Order: sequence, then structure tokens, then C-alpha cells
Amino acid sequence: MSGRAARVARLADAAVELLAEGGMRALTHRAVDARAAMPPGTTSAYLRTRQALIEAVVQRLADLDRADLAAHELPTEAAPEPPRAAPALGPEGLDRLAAGVAEVLDRWLTTGRTRSLARYACLLEAVHRPELRRILDHGTALRVQARDLLARAGAPDPRRQGDQFVAFVDGLLFDRLVGAGALSAPPPGTPASREDLRAGVRTLLRAFTGT
Repeated sequence: MSGRAARVARLADAAVELLAEGGMRALTHRAVDARAAMPPGTTSAYLRTRQALIEAVVQRLADLDRADLAAHELPTEAAPEPPRAAPALGPEGLDRLAAGVAEVLDRWLTTGRTRSLARYACLLEAVHRPELRRILDHGTALRVQARDLLARAGAPDPRRQGDQFVAFVDGLLFDRLVGAGALSAPPPGTPASREDLRAGVRTLLRAFTGT
């Protein structure tokens, strides 16, 4: 990573922390300078506008998410359209997929909790600022990946079901993070939490594929 890239990543990490703690109203260039322990004006020098700052945050979140997926042997890039030929996923493959997704979700509820909260802050801001939709659209790759995986698993409608799978996983994460699941589900970071998440994801995969 170049010197400039490293500094932008440091600023983006500071911005992520501010978003997680106080939402969009806490995100200012001056606040990012202070949180990153960098001289006043540093953020403005690298990320001149507020939109540039938000874009840097979104890119940083996407990069870190990609690293988490790769660490658990989950796809990190969109598959070609139409999906390339690949070995079909049987029941054991779907079990491994469900376990990998559960591990990632549990990480995003624990060590990645700050990132998850920042992501939702950005998404909520996009409701009021439609121009942010473009820079927040990195979820498209995840949908294409899910369609590819479900096609290989034998799902009858992988395009529609892939979109539903991403929506389910995102809703599951949100529920465990700030919804009723935060109180009723097993504590994040425990084997019970990962098993509960795995069971939920596997149930959905079973419903989609009939396996």
C-alpha cells in the first residue's frame, strides 16, 4: 500500500468509528482529523468534499468485507454473466457455505461491529440523499455471487433467490445488531452464536435448493 493509500485508509478507518458512534452528523473533516490523530486539514487535503469522504468510507468497508469473505473461502468477486461452469454444490458444500457465512456474520457482529454500524449509517443517509445510491451500490457484486452459488447448488430460480438470500443475510445481521435478536440470540462471538447463524443460513439454502 502506497503512502497516500495508507493515509486515506487511516482517515477512512477514523471516519468509520465516528459513523458507528454518532451517525452521519458526527462525520466532519475536522472530527476525522482528530480521531485519526493527524494534523488539522489532513482530511480536507486528501478527501476534499463530504461526498469524497463518504466514498472513501464505502470503499474501505468494501475492501475489509472482501478480506473477510476471502478468509472464509467465500467468493470475493462477481461471477461472470452467465455463470461459468463449476462443480455443483451438494449437501456438504452447502453445509460449508452456511458455516462460512455464519463465521463472517459473527465477525461482523463482534470485531467488525463498528464497520456494520457505519455501513447502516451510510445506507440510511442514502434514503435522504439519493446521489449516494451510486457509491453505495457495492452490494451488486454480492448479489451476483449469490446467484452464481445458488445456480451451482441447483436452485430453480437463482437470480431471484440470490437476491433474496442477500436480503435475508443482511436482515439477519441487522436484527442481531440492533433489533430484537440483539437481546434474544446467543451472544455474538460464541460457538452458540455461530451455530445459530449457521442453522438459519442452512435452512434458507435448504428451502431454495430442496437439499
